[in-house]
Amino acid sequence: MTVPVSIARAVIHHDAALRAAAAAVAKAEALGIQVCVAVVDSNARLVAYLRMPNAFLISDTVSVAKAASVASTAGLPADVLEGALTGEGPWVREGLLKLPGFTLIRGALPLRDGEVLIGAVGVSGGAEAQDVLCAEAAVAALAR
Repeated sequence: MTVPVSIARAVIHHDAALRAAAAAVAKAEALGIQVCVAVVDSNARLVAYLRMPNAFLISDTVSVAKAASVASTAGLPADVLEGALTGEGPWVREGLLKLPGFTLIRGALPLRDGEVLIGAVGVSGGAEAQDVLCAEAAVAALAR
């Protein structure tokens, strides 16, 4: 039996990342909020980033952390991951939150090509519910 030495991993194309980011910004404009939008690939590496004028400075870091957190947990959004952690000991949640760049703040969603995870989008600058709406717009922009 031959053991493979590598695997193929799907990642978001830069054109799709830009389309997703633009859709999130368009939704933010419609909501009257200023946000930062980060799109990462399935390896949680930044592919596209947009910052609206006057977005909170902290939203820069938070948008990237939101997207990277979703991508690095196989596409689990914060609310789903938080629910999955309820059966774990408190040290598991605390341990995750101590990881640099990890967050359970809502406002990020996985980006998929069919069932395959290709990345994630993170939005920060509005209320959590508004950030989620912007992330949903990014996901919808990639729907086929």
